[in-house]
Amino acid sequence: MRNQKPPFEITNQMIDYVAEIAELVGKLSAVASLYANPMLRRSNRIRTIHGSLAIEQNTLSLEQVTAVLNGKHVLAPPKDIAEVKNAYEIYERLDELDPYSVDDLLTAHGIMTRGLVEESGIFRTRPVGVVDSEGHVLHFGTLPQYVPDLVMELLDWVKTSEVHMLIRSCVFHYELELIHPFADGNGRVGRLWHTLLLSKWNPAFAWLPVESIIHDRQQEYYDAINASNDAGESTVFIEFMLSAIKASLMDAINASDEMSDGKVDKATLRWNKIQEYLKTHDYIMNADVRELCGVSAATANRILNGLVVDGRVRKQRIGGHWAYFNLLKKEDII
Repeated sequence: MRNQKPPFEITNQMIDYVAEIAELVGKLSAVASLYANPMLRRSNRIRTIHGSLAIEQNTLSLEQVTAVLNGKHVLAPPKDIAEVKNAYEIYERLDELDPYSVDDLLTAHGIMTRGLVEESGIFRTRPVGVVDSEGHVLHFGTLPQYVPDLVMELLDWVKTSEVHMLIRSCVFHYELELIHPFADGNGRVGRLWHTLLLSKWNPAFAWLPVESIIHDRQQEYYDAINASNDAGESTVFIEFMLSAIKASLMDAINASDEMSDGKVDKATLRWNKIQEYLKTHDYIMNADVRELCGVSAATANRILNGLVVDGRVRKQRIGGHWAYFNLLKKEDII
């Protein structure tokens, strides 16, 4: 990169996404429940952490992540539990971080990987190859002796560029992954920093679970990275990330609408219907909620995931589909 703009093109698709996202941010700010409702903020943060860690093969379900952060005992690999606690700590300190500071980037990595990796809170000292889930080498990270200067130059570009922050933050995310400055935790830190940069543009992004959308579209995420690697520039990745940001905003607006204008009663009525159904059935599925509540598949999914985060139901795969069971109140072990 060396003191110049990282390679990417601003496309008409990007311009459209930026305009649409700006409009959606205005709608979300008008609803305002994202800021005012601590339960909604916590739910979104838990979804953020679960999504970001699940991308990196953390095995904890959304339900288990919620239980860990509620102080309950969870039967799971200690490493996975530590990842959840570390991630929650640094996301809770998001507003303390300077998005253009190398020292703060290293601090964030140190907290995110504390007790998990040998080189925690420092740039890697050895060469590294970036591999996919099948062990195929996708690309080689920057040689370690060049990493500190390249990261500093990248942060300087993000700070001084006049390109819209929505695009700049995506470029940073991709370029950090390309440099691969850490022995481990590059993806987690890259997604955290993306959120941090966006939150400095608009505070709502501190609470938006963009990482959850990325997890839902994980293959597209990796495909966009690989396509950008092949092209030698980040245009494809930027377009993908902007689409994920837009989807996250739309999801948040829909959730906020249900928390305002008397629609809390609607949420209560839906839960009552689900409770009644579970009195005579072992579990409930998305199709059942659609029929009971007269909602779309996406809304049914949001309702059910919200109940998981609230600790009212647990989910389990049955025949390739998610089924949702009443939680046993006597059990604190998941």
